[in-house]
Amino acid sequence: MIYQNINVEKRGKIGWITLNRPKALNALCQALIEDLNHALNMLEDDVSIHVLVITGSDKAFAAGADIKEMKDRSYIDVYMTDFITKGWQRIAQCRKPVIAAVAGYALGGGCEIAMMCDIILAADTAKFGQPEIALGTIPGSGGTQRLTRAVGKSKAMELCLSGRSMDAVEAEKYGLVSRVIPAADLLSETMKLAEKIASMPLPVAMMVKESINRSYETTLSEGLLFERRVFHATFSLQDQKEGMSAFAEKRAPQFKQQ
Repeated sequence: MIYQNINVEKRGKIGWITLNRPKALNALCQALIEDLNHALNMLEDDVSIHVLVITGSDKAFAAGADIKEMKDRSYIDVYMTDFITKGWQRIAQCRKPVIAAVAGYALGGGCEIAMMCDIILAADTAKFGQPEIALGTIPGSGGTQRLTRAVGKSKAMELCLSGRSMDAVEAEKYGLVSRVIPAADLLSETMKLAEKIASMPLPVAMMVKESINRSYETTLSEGLLFERRVFHATFSLQDQKEGMSAFAEKRAPQFKQQ
């Protein structure tokens, strides 16, 4: 498949997606979202791929939704077409682990896309924010919801009400990103992490992801019950037997579901 707005590579067990609208700082137009969804579907279905990476350019992960594309749309139009919902949530629905490698601007829809990923690694040049209020609107793809869960009410209120952006250091301090990496090392460090995760049994990685995500959707007691049931389920896996046997025998495990 040849895409117009993204580049897709298979690097061993890693599916690597690079947003590629350089003249628009990777602004998220509908065509880009369609390309992204097609690639995600393909990589999710590919049994040889265990981890997905989404990144942009040095200047911008994604500078936001494409304002030129949406500025003249009407309420009934965006409502009836379920704009920014239909197709935009595909990353959050991926079962395989997804890493966002963010350099430069991740604003508006770009910040929302990054927050749909499971892990955000940020270059020291990264800028995060939800500046929609300066355009007379609000975030529409999770900016008021995922951001609040990540950084807390007060910080989310400040960012969304003022429209200011925060740098990578502040984003790490408030829990939005996993860690900050020198820009020159971002992609290599992302690959190292992706390869480490990909070396683990894929079914177990998917169970870990499901369990952590469940903590956002339910009560503590229900989340603990879900976790325990999934934990019990791992005892049906050959890789659980191999992993624990290898530990007891003081050797490296040879997982089958790699």
